[in-house]
Amino acid sequence: MTSRIVVIPTRRAHSNHAEVARSIGVDIIAGRYAEGTRLPGDAEMIAMFGVSRPVLRESVKTLVAKGLLTTKARVGTVVRERAAWNMFDADVLAWHLDAGIDKRFLNDLAEIRLAVEPRAAMLAAAQRSEDDLAELRRCMDRMRFEASDSVGFADADLALHVAVARASGNLFMRSIGHVIEAALRASFLLSAPVEPEDRDTVLLWHQKIVDGIAAGDAQTASEAMVYVIHNGMRRHEAEALPSADIGEKA
Repeated sequence: MTSRIVVIPTRRAHSNHAEVARSIGVDIIAGRYAEGTRLPGDAEMIAMFGVSRPVLRESVKTLVAKGLLTTKARVGTVVRERAAWNMFDADVLAWHLDAGIDKRFLNDLAEIRLAVEPRAAMLAAAQRSEDDLAELRRCMDRMRFEASDSVGFADADLALHVAVARASGNLFMRSIGHVIEAALRASFLLSAPVEPEDRDTVLLWHQKIVDGIAAGDAQTASEAMVYVIHNGMRRHEAEALPSADIGEKA
């Protein structure tokens, strides 16, 4: 049985090998090449994409590095199991948006954010510099200025969360930015807070994060971050997003 899923197109790659890697990666994630499946041979792939052998091989190397493919002597290029994929990779996350996402994907993103971002807010309350506070306040000003359904609002929202991770002083938390970006981009495109009450709620609780960090109040900053993430999840539920696995896409 198949199920529709929500597709969120991302920006196209700028080089030939990157675009070929993106196309194959999306096909893998969408289930058009199942786990354990051998990809077509080089000659067929070269004809399919209209590229040279070096470009194709560079594309395959990219996908091997991201955990989607493995190359085996006398076997060929084979799709790896989903558990081997590097889900923290910016491209892999973006390709999921291209392939189509469901509630499970968004919930997984939210859960990893809940495991990291509240703690980042707590650390930021203790570690933040004046420059960090200035950046957080700039992000809030931008969010208030931009329309809720605009790219500018989404960019400001993302910048604020990345600024919190940066203010934590923890390099690993800063690296979680790709996950935050994918989650917020999906959240914005699926359920932007366009209703006045929703917008007010989003602004209020983001401001609570900033105020908690500015005051050195780790508990307030952390609790506000938890609320912000859960509020985004509630808006997704209201959109009745499908819950089937990505691999079930027709």
